[in-house]
Amino acid sequence: MPLATLIGRWAMKPFSKALPPLGDTERAALEAGTVGFEGQLFAGRPDFDTLAAMGSNQLTQREQAFLDREVRELCRMLDDHAIDQARDLPPDVWRFLREKRFFGMIIPEAFGGLGFGHFAHATVVTRIATVNTATAVTVMVPNSLGPAELLLRYGTDAQKDHYLPRLADGRELPCFGLTSPYAGSDAASIPDRGVLVEREFNGRPTKGFLVDFDKRYITLAPVATVVGLAFHAVDESRPKGQRELGITCALIPVPHEGMEIGRRHRPMDSAFMNGPIHGRQVFVPMDWIIGGEKQVGQGWRMLMECLAAGRAISLPALGSAMQQTALYVSNGYGQIREQFGMPVGKFHAIAGLVAQMSAELYATDSARRFTAAALDKGERPSVASAILKVQLTEAGRRAVNHGMDILGGKGIISGPSNLLGVAYRQAPIAITVEGANILTRALIVFGQGAVRCHPHVLDEMAAVQANDETALGKALLAHGKHVAVNLWHSVFGAPVLGEPPQDLMPEARLVARMSAKYALTADLAMGMLGGKLKRMELLSARLGDVLAHLYLASACIWRYRVDAAPELLPFAQAAIRLQLDEAGKILRDLYANLPTAGRRVIGGLVLRRTAHLAPLRDVQLLALADLLRNNPRIIERLAPDLSEPAAGGLRDLMHAMELGAQLGGTTAALNKVLRRTNSLEEAARTAPDPELALAYLKAADKVIQVDDFEGPAGQGRQGRELSPPLPSAPQPVPSAPPPSAHRPERTTPPPVPAM
Repeated sequence: MPLATLIGRWAMKPFSKALPPLGDTERAALEAGTVGFEGQLFAGRPDFDTLAAMGSNQLTQREQAFLDREVRELCRMLDDHAIDQARDLPPDVWRFLREKRFFGMIIPEAFGGLGFGHFAHATVVTRIATVNTATAVTVMVPNSLGPAELLLRYGTDAQKDHYLPRLADGRELPCFGLTSPYAGSDAASIPDRGVLVEREFNGRPTKGFLVDFDKRYITLAPVATVVGLAFHAVDESRPKGQRELGITCALIPVPHEGMEIGRRHRPMDSAFMNGPIHGRQVFVPMDWIIGGEKQVGQGWRMLMECLAAGRAISLPALGSAMQQTALYVSNGYGQIREQFGMPVGKFHAIAGLVAQMSAELYATDSARRFTAAALDKGERPSVASAILKVQLTEAGRRAVNHGMDILGGKGIISGPSNLLGVAYRQAPIAITVEGANILTRALIVFGQGAVRCHPHVLDEMAAVQANDETALGKALLAHGKHVAVNLWHSVFGAPVLGEPPQDLMPEARLVARMSAKYALTADLAMGMLGGKLKRMELLSARLGDVLAHLYLASACIWRYRVDAAPELLPFAQAAIRLQLDEAGKILRDLYANLPTAGRRVIGGLVLRRTAHLAPLRDVQLLALADLLRNNPRIIERLAPDLSEPAAGGLRDLMHAMELGAQLGGTTAALNKVLRRTNSLEEAARTAPDPELALAYLKAADKVIQVDDFEGPAGQGRQGRELSPPLPSAPQPVPSAPPPSAHRPERTTPPPVPAM
């Protein structure tokens, strides 16, 4: 009897008990998407030629022109404070979004859309989000699940022909209802049910579902003209045990009998539209099922496959925008604001924070851009997209928090001139939606990654499910060799596969070695704990985080090659070192918390020769901060998506920084005279160009000043200029809102697309 069969026979029973059982919804999630470079990291064998083969991000002439014209024009229409106070976008912004087809970026030109690639789509959202998050969210929802992506991939020809042109030009504004009050993170357990029936509809007998549903947290629901809906389909005519058809996705026009758009939600009081949707005995014709009758019960697979790509676009774009804005604000304000006779940005406590923000931005944006390049090549990296969602939204929150610390009192006074206050309030939204980060780290990044990215686990699970002893034995033999190789590489050093840039060869060696240590650790954890690891979320989250940090570090190597920007070498090196140091700390914590005997001995063996993974030294952080202050091009390269808004503190800061750059090194002397004379005019007269100096001093003063208000409804003052009055207290929203100005009121039902 072959050795593989003997091993498989011996292992079949214990493996059947150890491997966690998979339900249909878990299987659909695991099988969604593709595996890219993250799979090599999980295996402990990253090949840097694979990174190089991905190539750089590419924009077509149409995409670049749209960014240069339409996106720039839109951003100059956006006043963050005014939109936040009005709790809605201005009518001219809504109109511009429709006319310029912002809602149809992913829809092909054949259907009237813009037909943009993933990188262009992500760049548009990022640039808008640097000036106003509410507008960015309004744009990103129709371009994700809601529901153009679903229609493009699974819709019938009739559904595509009907909806896609109307979605592209804004005649239809969509939303998608998945989350229910009693099924949030466990979205597959939605209680919403649709029973298969036959009803008279539009004058003829029609097969469809009678659905009861209760959805909440649905972005754009208050203004939607078409609702995407996920529900459990049931056929009660079938025998017991066969009645559940599975999660199904449908499109329902607004208005429709039995469906009600509820009172508006206010996520952290943000201005984008959000609210609940309720339905009682809502008839959904079979032609309204996305993909028609053949796609009944396939909704969960459809959603997971679309999210495999979508998670890498929208929310990472918001996180990147928060980082880019916070870095620009912190670095710029640090040069303008002086205390104790020098710019606050030169104080080491602040300089260290700004430098750390810049290195983290280099890493996270490298990963975002690398993954966009993979998407544009046709990949759908589900694990990598989950990594991006978690890491960029968390990094965005950290950056805004650091920026608020640096701004001090300037940061906590609300008003038009506040630089980060709205972003600070809204940061938790991105953390929470599309899979809360606390869940995604453990259950998707590692839970899914352990199966999809591991070179042998999926084969073992398939062999156990098929009760194939020989296949299991072969998989186990290969797995054993895999563990032995990674043990050797962990202890004695891992080879560098491929040819990374010579400037980053030391960092590439560290990535290769840490990848082997991670791969071995993941195998040890799975081998020691088996199916229990799925429930030990503190451990599995750590394993997910290490994979994430390795992915970000590797993306830095890719970016440095494709950018060809040697001035960014110190930031690339710092970014990689910070990510690897974090990965090392997490692995040490993991071994300290493994609930098995000998964990310290094993950890000491695996993690030997990692002392060189020390964090950046103070002198290195301060050197990065000096580069940021003295070379404006560095900030331009690190924050390329930062856009100019219509008004507000960010625009004031941009204006002051432009004038300061024209003055050159004379700003310190000007500020010294200003401290002595307390007169802008007198200080300006001492400069070689008094007119330019006075313009700068006034602009800097405007940045330093904050907004004040006289009572609850009085006039306000910003610096030396009056600001508009505060709006009155918000009035209660009626339970059934009138037709929105942003949602065209229908007088007759829309045509029903035929199958």
